[in-house]
Amino acid sequence: MEAVRSTTDASIDPEFGPWLAQASILVVDDEPGMRNFLIRTLGPRCKRIEEAADTEEAARKLDAHHYDVVILDNIMPRKNGLEWLAEQRAVGFFADAILMTGYADLDTAIQALRAGVVDFVLKPFRSNQILNAVARCLDRIRLQRENYVLRHELKATSDHILLRDRLIGKSAAIARVRETIARVAPLPTSVLLTGQSGTGKEVAARSLHALSDRAAKSFVPVNCSAIPPDMIESELFGHLKGAFTGAAREREGLFLHAQGGTLFLDEIGELPAATQSKLLRVLEDRRVRPVGSEREIPVDLRFVFATNAELEKEVQAGRFRADLFFRINVMQIHLPPLKERDGDTLELADLFMMKLARQLGMPPVPIDEQTRRALAAYDWPGNVRELRNLIERTLILGRFPDGFGISLSRQSNAGDTTLSEIERRHILAVLAGCSGQRDEAARLLGISRKTIDRKLASWNG
Repeated sequence: MEAVRSTTDASIDPEFGPWLAQASILVVDDEPGMRNFLIRTLGPRCKRIEEAADTEEAARKLDAHHYDVVILDNIMPRKNGLEWLAEQRAVGFFADAILMTGYADLDTAIQALRAGVVDFVLKPFRSNQILNAVARCLDRIRLQRENYVLRHELKATSDHILLRDRLIGKSAAIARVRETIARVAPLPTSVLLTGQSGTGKEVAARSLHALSDRAAKSFVPVNCSAIPPDMIESELFGHLKGAFTGAAREREGLFLHAQGGTLFLDEIGELPAATQSKLLRVLEDRRVRPVGSEREIPVDLRFVFATNAELEKEVQAGRFRADLFFRINVMQIHLPPLKERDGDTLELADLFMMKLARQLGMPPVPIDEQTRRALAAYDWPGNVRELRNLIERTLILGRFPDGFGISLSRQSNAGDTTLSEIERRHILAVLAGCSGQRDEAARLLGISRKTIDRKLASWNG
């Protein structure tokens, strides 16, 4: 027997927290009376609730749907709840489990901990007790996922994230981007963001998430180029305990941390070929298989991709799967380089100066007219990120770098000096200031090390 109740208009419960209304719950108990009691108690308050009369039915439901919490009776025919839970953990089951039992002995408690039970409810119990137990589980899941995503973000980037939720600027080019994002955000369509490094692709991705019906759920950014190839599958898909050397415990992957929300895969062109194949299957089936798992877990999330590479050329060169490219290239939004955003450079410079001065606890540095002309004339190969880094460096020094305004103004006024030449001189000047350290120069300029290597090779060629 199966009972499914879905509530789309459940409001936030002030007593049991904001997450219960969004939760999906499975009740596993052989007693119809207990199942009915739990469905009557939880059904009006949660998004989805299902019931299973035995462990076999419960296993089939786990294969078909994702659940945030499983409420499980221990004493059932054929197989008790804890034995079944331990088996499910071994083949790939990550959700929190609450055990209902009438026997609170030490052996049961030890067995429950080993099986991954996170809370107990002793029979008989009142409705408030089970509601509080579910609310505790949901709070724990949320905090655990937010903590993991935050640590992943901090590990993946050394840059401080500033103004990451807003596309700043009044230029026609950025206005068109904002208009497109507003049109596509409410739709479930996957989006591919293209543009040079530093143009604000993550800002655009966060805007898509914030304007969608998934805004209350997680936004999980992943820089595919920042994860070592031998670790990326485990990071994305998760793994079971013992799945490989060093896997001391099971762990959900970033796909599952984004459950219900948005997964942003930046630098998608850097994915290894084997992971490209697995990602294609996820996009087609909406299911993920953690490393070492026998079970595919259903996922409900929105995908946003980004690249600064020309994926069509990568496909032609055999470095990127053609079928994956056609699958992700449903809706493409191009982020214009800063040099094509008329007037935005000065607005962004003023904004960065104000925000970063407050963040660093330093007085703003005045931007005189000569420097403003230089800022407007410069080509900005590192785009918005390079501008932000320049302002931060200026605040630390208490002045713009030596000769910045003068040299760029002269260059921009010289009839025989192109913007490419201005770019070349500036990159070489920053490199000289870093004693030739290309990684440090790339960080200060807001461009990748590959970009510096490529430009130096072209200039020396």
